[in-house]
Amino acid sequence: MATLTFPIFFLMAILPFSEGYLTYIAARLPLKGFRAAPGAPWPMPKEWTNFTEQFTVDPKTFSIVHDVDCDILVAAEKRYQDLLFGKQSGRKTPSLKQVEKLHITSGKCEKYPSIDSNESYVLKVSPGIALLESSAVWGALRGLETFSQLLYIDSNNEFKINATIIVDSPRFQHRGLMLDTARHYLAVDTILANLDAMAYNKFNVFHWHIVDDQSFPYVSEEFPALSRKGAYGPNLVYTKGDIRKIIEYARLRGIRVIPEFDTPGHTQSWGRALKDFLTPCYGDGKNPGTANYTSHAEFEIVNPILNSTYDVIHKLFSEVKKDFPDQYLHLGMDEAYRACWATNPEIKNFMTSNGFGSNFTLLEHLSTKIIIWHDPVDNGAEVGNDTIVQIWKDSSFDPNKFKPGHEYLSKVVKKGYKTIFSACWYLNYISYGQDWRKRYECEPLDFAGSEDDHSRVIGGEACIWAEYVDETNLLSRLWPRASAVAERLWSPRHVKDIDSAAFRLDQQRCRMLRRGIPAEPILNGYCEQVDWKADTNPAVSAAESTKATKPCFAFFIVTVYIYSQ
Repeated sequence: MATLTFPIFFLMAILPFSEGYLTYIAARLPLKGFRAAPGAPWPMPKEWTNFTEQFTVDPKTFSIVHDVDCDILVAAEKRYQDLLFGKQSGRKTPSLKQVEKLHITSGKCEKYPSIDSNESYVLKVSPGIALLESSAVWGALRGLETFSQLLYIDSNNEFKINATIIVDSPRFQHRGLMLDTARHYLAVDTILANLDAMAYNKFNVFHWHIVDDQSFPYVSEEFPALSRKGAYGPNLVYTKGDIRKIIEYARLRGIRVIPEFDTPGHTQSWGRALKDFLTPCYGDGKNPGTANYTSHAEFEIVNPILNSTYDVIHKLFSEVKKDFPDQYLHLGMDEAYRACWATNPEIKNFMTSNGFGSNFTLLEHLSTKIIIWHDPVDNGAEVGNDTIVQIWKDSSFDPNKFKPGHEYLSKVVKKGYKTIFSACWYLNYISYGQDWRKRYECEPLDFAGSEDDHSRVIGGEACIWAEYVDETNLLSRLWPRASAVAERLWSPRHVKDIDSAAFRLDQQRCRMLRRGIPAEPILNGYCEQVDWKADTNPAVSAAESTKATKPCFAFFIVTVYIYSQ
């Protein structure tokens, strides 16, 4: 029998159209869960009623209006008009009722977000006017992001949105993402792009680990030599103008910026500019400034016996507080290895007399609101009762060295401290495959404790340390892994159907691609309406499509098979 051949473009022309598509690794391993309808929000709202009735939007006439004189809403209105219609060529559906505008009713227009910001909102989508109500501007921002996710373009290139009622608020008040700009410098534009991605996923805290052993890119007017001698280069720094730009960009998106200046360890870069700031180590047991690799270098960790040390810290942190308006400052205090201190006879005498090393309240006068890593508390140190403690250690890093992260968390909250959980969300640790799943399945409150104990967990942070991360891979490594953390911190605890979440996460990933964030794929598939550095959308298999395959498609396949025999 003769062989019948068709050009490949003809085959592709009759494949079903899809808004975005996630498919299996192998046919014997079908995907589980429920495939999300177009316009599924991420993170999952607290209450979401999605009706079958559909409306349309005319990109030429649709408007966002608000009844509060607020610069944040003015900026958000323009931003979301661009996000909704700026790069998309869709049109309205003539046969459907039309949503003509989104009307925002908001309460207080606070200047800066804070730990107590109200992010709740109510969103109602109906023909004519969609209503977004919030008690504060921060809730309006979150609701506006949700509205932008509900709107989608169908296979006819027409804008659609379902009748919807959403009542939403975050589960945790602190939902952060930490960037490390000391191991590798990150350009301001990259930081701004990441702030956009954070807003798309409803994060509200940018934890900026700005300096460390390797470099000191913060430009200080009080101590200009710190960046001049400590930064990687004269252009690889953050000026006052850079910092103001980042903080303002974050403010307009409802994101706090909390800087971290790690002390007393992780301070090698400080020592390049500040004479006597670091402790001279006695590596050979006799002479100061001698190393004992791998225990310690020649000079390490701040020198606590000199008044000049405290003068530097006080002046520098006073300057930092002027640059960063948030009420909190992160003092680090992790991995303060004392091997060098232990070799120095003057330090040992000082510790005996003053208790330095077990009483970190000596630094509390620097800020009324302090965050630290949990190492000091874990080692029995005394810290202020209002200190927020961040948990990072986890047995997944080194089972021979660390306990499970929830054990550290439980220990700290039972001492009465408010905590931020990060132990299972170190996103610099990645693996091949769907490693977003273990981030999604990590539950902060998965430890035995009272209601009061659980209430002291104020949230969590996804962290990405930059030993092997720079501009080339930061955003793709973070996203959509960080999106999984975002839903765990925003959505109710019962939202944990990970198989169904995968389909919504795929939509969110496609959404971020459309908005310029190079988010990695989570599985096989493709994103409709996205041309990521390509002239055309990639070809896609019709297998496992949720849309009905037309009879002509099945007939075509059978015909090809028969004629090829």
